[in-house]
Amino acid sequence: MHASDPTFPLYPVLSFLAIIVSFIPFPWHFRARNIGTCSYMLSTGLYSLVEFINSIIWADNVNNVAPVWCDISVLTIIGASVGITSSTLAISRQLYHISTMNGRSTTPQEKRREIIINSVIAFGIPLLVMALHFVVQPRRFDIFEEIGCQPATFNTVASYILYFMWPVLIGVCSFIYSVLTLRNFYNHRVEFAKIASTNSGMSPSRYIRLMLLVFVDMFCNTPIGVFAIIVAARAAVLPFSALSESLDFTSVQLVSASVWKANRLDRAAVEINRWVPVFCSFVFFVFFGFAEEAKKNYRKAYESSKKFLGCRGSRMKADGFPKPR
Repeated sequence: MHASDPTFPLYPVLSFLAIIVSFIPFPWHFRARNIGTCSYMLSTGLYSLVEFINSIIWADNVNNVAPVWCDISVLTIIGASVGITSSTLAISRQLYHISTMNGRSTTPQEKRREIIINSVIAFGIPLLVMALHFVVQPRRFDIFEEIGCQPATFNTVASYILYFMWPVLIGVCSFIYSVLTLRNFYNHRVEFAKIASTNSGMSPSRYIRLMLLVFVDMFCNTPIGVFAIIVAARAAVLPFSALSESLDFTSVQLVSASVWKANRLDRAAVEINRWVPVFCSFVFFVFFGFAEEAKKNYRKAYESSKKFLGCRGSRMKADGFPKPR
């Protein structure tokens, strides 16, 4: 039944695990108001959730069985794919800001301003791209066999400006911030531990892990964005005026596996796009799921669950249940 897809059931299993590991560190990052990392976890987690469900529903068919779900899926894919890179930009900007402090403490006003700016970057850019995509969307959505619902994008010059360029542009901005951050540490000769911990709630270890996350994202997602542009540009780039002729938001394009797998570049583009959130989820968990702060929160959760279960157990005994031997 699923012989044509060698990644089934491996992909659904890994994407389901990616959902879990994406949200495990979320509570303590949210409490610390770490906008960039929270946005990163939301993007990878929701993206993995959508791809997990899609890989189950359309494992061996292209039937339009859940059109409303596809509408939700398409918007999530557009927003989350950009959200991963915009989250990285927010993180790299935060790291750069810390590197400019030179041991000076931040004021409450500065903290609020940084939260607002990083929120606009991490959440505002994906929302903007979701809106811009409507301009170059020729139909409701596409359904790929074995993959599921995917955004439909008209191949015109405007598509590269409004949609395809964003991961690359954001990746370049993150790279610039990262270079400036490294330059600040090199030029100022300030103690790294002093800068990283100055009124920022960030240990040197966490600072380094965030830097590594930024570099991994830049060297993975930015080239993928370039690759997506190259693959799209191979097809005929039509004038924007031609969009009105094919515009039909009631139509859905159904693409069988034999069609999208016929060309190696097209197949690579489709497969890479759906594996990106899974890869990013596990990378984030490797960096932050085993850190000291994570272990402390695991211990707190364990102690809380023990107290909760102990309280329930004592109530059950008080209500007349026999004690275990």
